Amino acid sequence: MKIFIFLLVLLFFNIGNAELLKPSPALMPQEVISIQLTALKDNNNPYFNAGIEQTWEFAHPSNRKFTGPLPNFTNMMYSNSYVIMLEHLEHNIIPVSNKTNASFFFIEIIDKVGNKFGFQWTVEKVLLEGKFKNCWMTTSVSRPRSLAKSA
Repeated sequence: MKIFIFLLVLLFFNIGNAELLKPSPALMPQEVISIQLTALKDNNNPYFNAGIEQTWEFAHPSNRKFTGPLPNFTNMMYSNSYVIMLEHLEHNIIPVSNKTNASFFFIEIIDKVGNKFGFQWTVEKVLLEGKFKNCWMTTSVSRPRSLAKSA
């Protein structure tokens, strides 16, 4: 019984103190997308919707105005358009275009049942003063386009 209580306390401590990666000017555009997709791939680790929360950390301030606060963003991630990102099997980040303050990528995702989808993903550098100044953050992700169905 003592071991069980110890494990519960340890689990609670780890969940409560799980550190999310934060935007930093040192991170390059492709690294930002990789952090987000890797988190969404294992969305419920180390706690329920941790991947969505991690992804939200890198949502550009202008994107946050559009999507609303984290609970709204979470609901959006469970919509038909984006739920395929959650617990996906693999992803591929393909650079398309890189400008001084904006980078464009095509993302291929194989969802948890083996269907392949494509997304356009844009990250932009935050130019305004504040805690995110000079950080690359996601400004938009298109709706998915089906690329292949599982057999």
